[in-house]
Amino acid sequence: MKLNRGQDEAIKHGNGPCMVLAPPGSGKTLIVTERTRYLIEESGVRPDQILVITFTRYAAREMKERFERLTAGKNYPVTFGTFHSIFYGILKCAYGIGANNLMSEKESSVLLQEVLDQTNIESTPEVEDEEELVRELLREVGMVKNGLCHLKDFHSKYLTQDEFAEVFRSYEHQKKELKKFDFDDMLVQCYALFRKKPEILQGWQKRFQYILIDEFQDINRVQYEVIRMLAAPRYNLFVVGDDDQSIYGFRGAKPELMLYMKQEFPSLRTISLTVNYRSTEFITGAAARVILHNDTRFYKRVQSFRGRGQNVHVQEVLDEQEEAQYVTEEIQKKLDQGIKPGEIAVLFRAAVQARMISEILSEHRIPFEMRDYVTNFYRHFIVKDMMAYLQLAAGKRDRSLFLTICNRPLRYLARNSMENRQVNFEDLRKFYCDKDWMLDIIDQFDVDVRMMKNMAPYAAIQYIRKKIGYDDFLKEYAEKHQISWKQLMDVMAELEERSKNFKSYDEWEIHIAKYTQELEEQQAKARKIKGERENKVQLMTIHSAKGLEFEDVFVIHANEGEIPHQKAEKKDEIEEERRLFYVALTRAKNNLCISYITQKNGNSIKPSRFVEELLGQRIK
Repeated sequence: MKLNRGQDEAIKHGNGPCMVLAPPGSGKTLIVTERTRYLIEESGVRPDQILVITFTRYAAREMKERFERLTAGKNYPVTFGTFHSIFYGILKCAYGIGANNLMSEKESSVLLQEVLDQTNIESTPEVEDEEELVRELLREVGMVKNGLCHLKDFHSKYLTQDEFAEVFRSYEHQKKELKKFDFDDMLVQCYALFRKKPEILQGWQKRFQYILIDEFQDINRVQYEVIRMLAAPRYNLFVVGDDDQSIYGFRGAKPELMLYMKQEFPSLRTISLTVNYRSTEFITGAAARVILHNDTRFYKRVQSFRGRGQNVHVQEVLDEQEEAQYVTEEIQKKLDQGIKPGEIAVLFRAAVQARMISEILSEHRIPFEMRDYVTNFYRHFIVKDMMAYLQLAAGKRDRSLFLTICNRPLRYLARNSMENRQVNFEDLRKFYCDKDWMLDIIDQFDVDVRMMKNMAPYAAIQYIRKKIGYDDFLKEYAEKHQISWKQLMDVMAELEERSKNFKSYDEWEIHIAKYTQELEEQQAKARKIKGERENKVQLMTIHSAKGLEFEDVFVIHANEGEIPHQKAEKKDEIEEERRLFYVALTRAKNNLCISYITQKNGNSIKPSRFVEELLGQRIK
């Protein structure tokens, strides 16, 4: 295989520290595997003295398999692994720990939930549910450890400083009592081990005399410190990465560590790969115009190997539904042209943005696969309330339906007034026969249900909101639970929009059942996926698409507040959002389509500043 100049220099680098700047499509996996072979077969390095680290098990397995194919099955005993697997092995040798001491993510979640239940928390975090709060707090606990932070210097987005410190200490104490540790503990404990016991560190330094790290831009502080100690005193450290693709700040990744390496290692050699073998000129150029707006980065000039290609298409659409319809139609055209479904990807900033496109694809019977967990919109409590009203209007009288909405808005109806499995308004009147004011409320409830009997779903929802007073109930609910009323109104508006597609509740109910079944099947598959993808249209967050490539890519919801996310305010946060957008653009090989909406829930919404940077002009 013919190598370009940069690739050849990187592979044949001698001893000492070296950093390879490898933009998208520049062949970084090739560099790591070829250099590993070169060290063994050309430089005479013992294979068992070489350590190759990457960030995911799938990537480590793929790297090892490519190396084995490259070396024609010579079975060189090179160590390939993730940071966690390598550090676990080191701790196992030092302390004799086993897999039974390691907590799964589920066990960590259960333990933290128990800690929260035992802790007096007065603040009310803005999260959809308790599970999300547990996930976010576990992430923050990990950030404290991965960043080697002091608790007093860390500010939680969800709890007060005192509350977070109490939760953190209690969680750590209970793990210690159980003689358990989580994935983040492996990193911190390995760091502590090397600092406390230099003789153990020296043993591992002698074992691994050449260290190669892929995706170095994703490294966090504790990983960096452990590797720095492990590489001493020879510092035969070879790292490959792209600071422009550092998108895991929420996990503690620090792209600036790449920039600071020159200070840490004065003899550091920096090699830039400048050829993109994946994307066409138009795609490479569009991505470059965006990322140039970041200040904290290495300057790079990347050229496409593949020629001009098709221009990047930017599509303005009215709303989320029109966007989903447009993308679905474009996907169908590509399938008709013979493009394989698995070579088409729809990318988005947050998993929740997959709800509409997945529903429309399902309607058009286009097979798709989702890599991320997507909550079922139809399981939101507001949607359940609306559906309960519509089912009552359709003639159903299940007790569960009455219990769901009898006091939404407040009607002062008690649970013991609805003891039978089937409830009717006459029974309610008999129960409250001695209270005239309650009889008036029940009569109005009965009239409202009858009024909606022949209404289309959209008209019925309008009636529930305005005539019955559900919007007022939501406002009171938001105030009581200290959550955003706007977010609840957004759900309400999205439901209204979806209801326009159905003439009757029965038709909508059938659609919901089919969609829910397909979504559950997709979620079950997503939990089993280890990196391979089926020959179906790929729906995934940009984070999940990292490291992948596709013939055709659609980037949806390219709007302000979406990407960059509305919570990104500081300069470093905006720069990470821009890197995320850059990663999305550079997944495409041949065709790239970016779409943005102009209205959301009846309000105007701006296109992303990143789209304007790509176009080189403001969009009015």
